[in-house]
Amino acid sequence: MIGCSRKGRDQAMPFEENGQTESARAPGDVSSNMAKQVLASERKKQITIRGLGRLVGLENVPGLKLGFNRHLHFTLVKDRNVATMRDYYLALAHIVRDHLVGRWIRTQQYYYDKDPKRIYYLSLEFYIGRTLQNTMINLGIESSCDEAMYQLGLDIEELEEIEDDAGLGNGGLGRLAACFLDSMATLGLAAYGYGIRYEYGIFNQKIKDGWQAGLQRHHCPGNGVEEADDWLRHGNPWEKARPEYVLPVYFYGHVLHTKDGVKWIDAEVVLAIPYDTPVPGYLNNTVNTMRLWSAKAPNDFHLHHFNVGDYIQAVLDRNLAENISRVLYPNDNFFEGKELRLKQEYFVVAASLQDIIRRFKSSKFSCKNTRNCFDSFSDKVAIQLNDTHPALAIPELMRILVDIEKIDWDQAWTITKKTFAYTNHTILPEALERWPVGLFEKLLPRHLEIIYEINQRHLNAIRTFYPEDNQRLRRMSLIEEDGEKKINMAHLCIVGSHTVNGVAKIHSKIIKDQVFKDFSDIEPAKFQNKTNGITPRRWLLLCNPGLAALIAEKIGGDYIKDLSQLQKLHAYMNNDQFIRDLASVKQENKVKLASLLEKDYGIQINVSSMFDVHVKRIHEYKRQLMNCLYVIVMYNRIRKEPNKSFVPRTVMIGGKAAPGYYMAKLIIKLITSVAQKVNNDPIIGNKLKVIFLENYRVSLAEKVIPATDLSQQISTAGTEASGTGNMKFMLNGALTIGTMDGANVEMAEEAGEKNMFIFGMRVQDVKELDKKGYNASQYYEKIPELKEAIDQIASGYFSPNQPELFRDILNMLFHHDRFKVFADFESYISIQENVNQLYQNPIEWTKIVIKNIASSGKFSSDRAITEYARDIWGVEPKFLKIPAPTESKDT
Repeated sequence: MIGCSRKGRDQAMPFEENGQTESARAPGDVSSNMAKQVLASERKKQITIRGLGRLVGLENVPGLKLGFNRHLHFTLVKDRNVATMRDYYLALAHIVRDHLVGRWIRTQQYYYDKDPKRIYYLSLEFYIGRTLQNTMINLGIESSCDEAMYQLGLDIEELEEIEDDAGLGNGGLGRLAACFLDSMATLGLAAYGYGIRYEYGIFNQKIKDGWQAGLQRHHCPGNGVEEADDWLRHGNPWEKARPEYVLPVYFYGHVLHTKDGVKWIDAEVVLAIPYDTPVPGYLNNTVNTMRLWSAKAPNDFHLHHFNVGDYIQAVLDRNLAENISRVLYPNDNFFEGKELRLKQEYFVVAASLQDIIRRFKSSKFSCKNTRNCFDSFSDKVAIQLNDTHPALAIPELMRILVDIEKIDWDQAWTITKKTFAYTNHTILPEALERWPVGLFEKLLPRHLEIIYEINQRHLNAIRTFYPEDNQRLRRMSLIEEDGEKKINMAHLCIVGSHTVNGVAKIHSKIIKDQVFKDFSDIEPAKFQNKTNGITPRRWLLLCNPGLAALIAEKIGGDYIKDLSQLQKLHAYMNNDQFIRDLASVKQENKVKLASLLEKDYGIQINVSSMFDVHVKRIHEYKRQLMNCLYVIVMYNRIRKEPNKSFVPRTVMIGGKAAPGYYMAKLIIKLITSVAQKVNNDPIIGNKLKVIFLENYRVSLAEKVIPATDLSQQISTAGTEASGTGNMKFMLNGALTIGTMDGANVEMAEEAGEKNMFIFGMRVQDVKELDKKGYNASQYYEKIPELKEAIDQIASGYFSPNQPELFRDILNMLFHHDRFKVFADFESYISIQENVNQLYQNPIEWTKIVIKNIASSGKFSSDRAITEYARDIWGVEPKFLKIPAPTESKDT
């Protein structure tokens, strides 16, 4: 049963506490706005959907109300006369958390008793967003909580909006990790996510005067700000601190080689304190754990500080250690080598490996009846490296096995290789991590020695295959010798792992045939593909309940745990009633988003217009510039022929630029400048609106994606590893305009290329153009509408007070454009005519939407995790039946 909130009801029910009733003290105003009531219609209805797991009734509503009031009183120390809306949210979060605790303990007890192989997902990012609604859905208590809040005079949707996003990631890599945690719990895998509990997550983007933030150029005096994301300022009801499992992590010092072995001495210690967050599976009583580490300085200030008067300074210096978990580095697809970042990377793997080994040694069976406890380590432990950020786990495990456990090198290396697997997320050279040897020597001296040893043995092995090929040895070395010596972390991951995977078929082929060809020539079986996926719980059931309900009415609700069942919708492609119902759900989502945007931006939006959306991190390879140029083309067409029929569009572009990425920030300024011109031109009217979505994040994506008609996925072929936003849009009924890049290729395979708007060069075309030489001026001269748009930008038409404002963009486009915007532009504007033509036929448009939704089942993270489990981790997913609770021994 999907619970639907009561937003928009005329009267609030009384607030009940201890048998007394009073009117609620304005917990939230109920708007009489007509549009607002239309927006909430899907959640106002009491829709019962059979098949979405078990039917969840409302029999526990009295208990939820009692628990809510108890938490308000005893946990938050408030009564209704002084409680704020945030207090109400926290009280609700605590009663939902109460429903997790028993399942959480029972799950860990089950793992201790049965001792399955455990999966450890190491990632520097977990972009989980909000937790409340997702947890209610996975526990099957959303309807009950909704009813309880309604009876208390509260609106559950307003409470959900109070929760801060846990912005512990930058983009696709971190969001993928969050989806994978959800699927691992849903599939019953004994899995753990390990990362860093950043005090400040991805920055809050504030646009001011069209700028994200000030640029260090005299002609770009940006006034915007990048505001710290202090997401923990109100506390986090979902986490549980575990100070009893605090662990030491060491830095600096030096190495001694003695007859008793190698010792790392005089190192500085930082304490790693774990904070656990429950990760519930969908309606299966499994609750796994995400463990995030927080850095803390030790308390030993050395007593001599008291005598020399440095005690105060010693206390203040604790910040140097605690800065390790202070802030998430806000770069996406760009490597920035900083000592603090390297500290973060070692901090998370050092703490996590100690924890993993502790759990392994304490298990019932792992170290029993074996000559060497670690003989069975890789049978019981699988560690997945989410990109190269946790690559130091490889030399760290070697250090533990060789230096501490006294295992000989060859056996330790065998254990290490059998334990680790590596997921590559990018082929962009600027994104690949290369750390200076000098920094390693200072920060992690023993690990540098181990990496040198790994490299020497690796190169010796290569020589046996290619004894005379020194160039190949140089290319395959873990140490790059050109200029400053650097450690290539991707090469370390490949050499130290038993499996390497890309995240879409085309990406995996590129890393095998081009980027890491030397390695795949020697070990071709090591390289696999694991196409990314998204969790249908958050990205359909949570964000688009109307569509989820409509689908369930037709094919039953089991598809939420088996998204391949969406194929059954093919039978409804020509069903008139289903077509109307699907279009109605989309329209209600559009009205709801339009209301939000009108409130936030003051722009009147035509809800009959095509919602054309391009949301992702701002980067040259994602080609927001191409989209912006087409907006200018549409603007010019309307101005020239204002009476001509025109398919109205609301173009939304959103995403954050890394604080140090000058070009990305300038692209944002161009988009906002074009929007300013378009939105205020009376000739344009409601035919075209442009909105830059400020501070795009998970919770905003949950509102934008269900309302989207056209999804822009227009990266240059061969640059986007996979993408997951493209999958979310497809599942939620948007059609895709895109290149044959990343997972777009497989989406076209599933839905049929004719059911997407595919344009532009393919990977081979890009290669051939590179060989021939890309001359942007040729396209500029050849395409009149492109020339007109570029000339307008150059003349200052969109920046009359600063005509030269965008000269660096123009210079890049003509002389340094690695991503060839002009080369694909003619194809792009041509396919846009197909988009317009189809949109004018809403029945045919909706039929293709149905085809896309029915073809999106492959892109479930459940499918992706099943493939990881079987092909990489050597475990079989299953739906667990967690037994009755007993004392937990496996925290």
